[in-house]
Amino acid sequence: MTVETAASSVVVTVVGVGADGWGGIGEAGRGVLRGAEVVIGGARQLALVPAECRGERVAWPSPLRPAVPGLLAAHTGRRIAVLASGDPMFYGIGRALTEELGPEAVRVLPHPSSVSYACARLGWPVEDVEVVTLVGRAPARLAAALHDRRRLLVLSAGAATPGEVAALLRDRGFGPSRLRVLEQLGGVREHVGEAVTADDFDRAPGDPLNVVAVECRRAPGALRLGAVPGLPDAAYEHDGQLTKRHVRAATLSALAPAPGELLWDVGGGSGSIAVEWLRTHPSCRAVTVERDPVRAERIRRNADRLGVPGLRVVTGAAPAALGELPPPDAVFIGGGLTAPGLLDACWQALPDGGRLVANTVTLESEALLADAYRRHGGDLVRLAVAHAVPVGGFTGWRQAMPVTQWAVEKTTRTTRTTQTARTARSARTAGAGRPAGTEETAGADS
Repeated sequence: MTVETAASSVVVTVVGVGADGWGGIGEAGRGVLRGAEVVIGGARQLALVPAECRGERVAWPSPLRPAVPGLLAAHTGRRIAVLASGDPMFYGIGRALTEELGPEAVRVLPHPSSVSYACARLGWPVEDVEVVTLVGRAPARLAAALHDRRRLLVLSAGAATPGEVAALLRDRGFGPSRLRVLEQLGGVREHVGEAVTADDFDRAPGDPLNVVAVECRRAPGALRLGAVPGLPDAAYEHDGQLTKRHVRAATLSALAPAPGELLWDVGGGSGSIAVEWLRTHPSCRAVTVERDPVRAERIRRNADRLGVPGLRVVTGAAPAALGELPPPDAVFIGGGLTAPGLLDACWQALPDGGRLVANTVTLESEALLADAYRRHGGDLVRLAVAHAVPVGGFTGWRQAMPVTQWAVEKTTRTTRTTQTARTARSARTAGAGRPAGTEETAGADS
C-alpha cells in the first residue's frame, strides 16, 4: 500500500491532548486541528483548542459509545479531528473509533498517558503497575485487584473517586494501604498529594482530573484472597448452596478459563464458579442462571464484594432461560442436572473446542453423567475431601459428600472417536454372543 493510498483511507484523526493543553500537542497534531472542518471532543478538551482552529466544534453527547456511529455519519465527507485525553488507545476513544471504522480509517497521534506521567512522578516502573479504570465503571471492580504489596493506579471518574477508593479499601480489609492523589498531570496546575493511608483518608474532593496511586497493604486478620481459583468459603455469602473451596479449584481447572471467554454458570447457587472465572482475567465474561430470586440477589452481592460487578445474573429456570444467552465458550452445570433436556441443551450450545463441566452429589444425576460420558467421552472423576476435626480429645477425619464430576471438550475429533469406539464395542458384544454391557463388567474395556 502506498503512502497516498493509506492517507486517503483515513476518515478520522485522533489527537491526544494532556493537561498541558495546546502547548503539549506536537506540530503534527496542531496541523490536523487547524485543518479540520469538524473537531469532536469533550467540553474540557474543546476548551483547550485556540481560535485559530476554525473547524466546527462538536461535544460528545452522553452516553458516548452509542452516539459514535450517528455522529460520524452526520459529518461524512468532512475532515474530522477527534480530541482525546492522553493516549487515545489506552482506555480512550480510539478503541470505539477503530471498532466502528476499522483501524485503517483511523489515524492516532498519541500524547503521554496519565499512567506514564504518574509512574514518572512516583518512580514506579510502568510494567510493575496494575491499572484499573473507574471511568464509567463500578468502583467495586477495584476489589479484584487488591493483593498485599501490589501497586495500583486508579483512573478516576471524577473528584469523588479518591474518597470512594479509600472507602472501598477500608471495607475490603485494606485500610493500611497508602494512597496518593495526582492531579492535572503534565499541566501547569499539576499537584502530587502526600501519601496517606485509606484508614486516615478524609480529603475533600479536589480536581476532577486525577489519578489515585495505591500501595496495597492488607490489614492484620483480614481474609486473604489469592490470585488463583479456590478462594476461602468464608469469602462468600451463602445458604449452603456453595461449591466448596477444593472442589471449586478443581472445577475451574477443568473449565480452563482464558482471556475474553464467556462462561455459562447454570444453577448458580452462590455464584462462586462464575465469580472466580471472572477473577482469572479482566476480559473474561460470565452469565449465571439461577431460578431462586433470593439466591440471584445473593450472587450479585458476592460478585460486587469480590470485584466482578460485571457478572450478569439471569433469574430463571434452565434450560428455558438459556435460549436468549450469547453462545458460551464453556459451561458449568452446578445444579438442575435432572431437568429434562438441560444437559443436551448445554452440549448443543457449545462450539467446537468448548468445554463443559458438571458436578453432582446425587445418584440420579450421577447416572446422567455416566451416560453422557459414554456418549461423548471426556473425564469422569470422583472428588472426595476430608477435613481434620476434633474427636473428643483427639483428631479425626470428617468426610464431605463426594462429588462426581464430568469434564469434556467438545471437538469433532472427540465426537467421532467416541462414536467409533461405541460402534466397535457393540460389534464385539454381538460377536461374542454376550448381552450388551457385560464386557465392561468383565473388565474387557478398561
